[in-house]
Amino acid sequence: MSEIDLARQRHADSTFIDLDLVEEEMEGIEFDKCEFRNVRFNCSTQTDVAFLNCTFVSCSFFDATFTRCKVVGSTFERCTFDITEVDGGDWSFVNLSRTDLGSATFRGVRMRETDLTEIRCENGTLRDCDLSGAILTGADLTRADLRGSDISSINPVDTALRRAVITGDQAVTLALALGLDVRDA
Repeated sequence: MSEIDLARQRHADSTFIDLDLVEEEMEGIEFDKCEFRNVRFNCSTQTDVAFLNCTFVSCSFFDATFTRCKVVGSTFERCTFDITEVDGGDWSFVNLSRTDLGSATFRGVRMRETDLTEIRCENGTLRDCDLSGAILTGADLTRADLRGSDISSINPVDTALRRAVITGDQAVTLALALGLDVRDA
């Protein structure tokens, strides 16, 4: 399919290839089991959009904004997220493995059981996110801002956390994950 009818509120089992959605504004649209290949979402705005169990292959999200979007069960392969902003919403059960999120910002996003295997999030932001049950094996969170996020599923032995920004409570969580016996004076 060469175009998305943005006036339609629901799209199901559709494939979108080589689309230019640069600077498009989408609001309240639902995509169910759709496939996006080589679609450019650059500088676009998605508000209250649902991408349910969708597949994104070689898509560009440069400077895209997602506000309160539901992206549950979707998979991203070879996609770029340079300076992408995600504010709120539900990205649970999403596969973002091996994705570079170093310049992306996720704030207040539910990311339960999201596959973040080997993500590169150096200098990225995952603030106030629910990462419970997320898979972070081999993730690089060097200098990432993780404040306020549930980091209970991080194994500090197989996740790079050098100079990551965390709170005191999160430091205790990581110390316990390392098997340390944390006590008050």
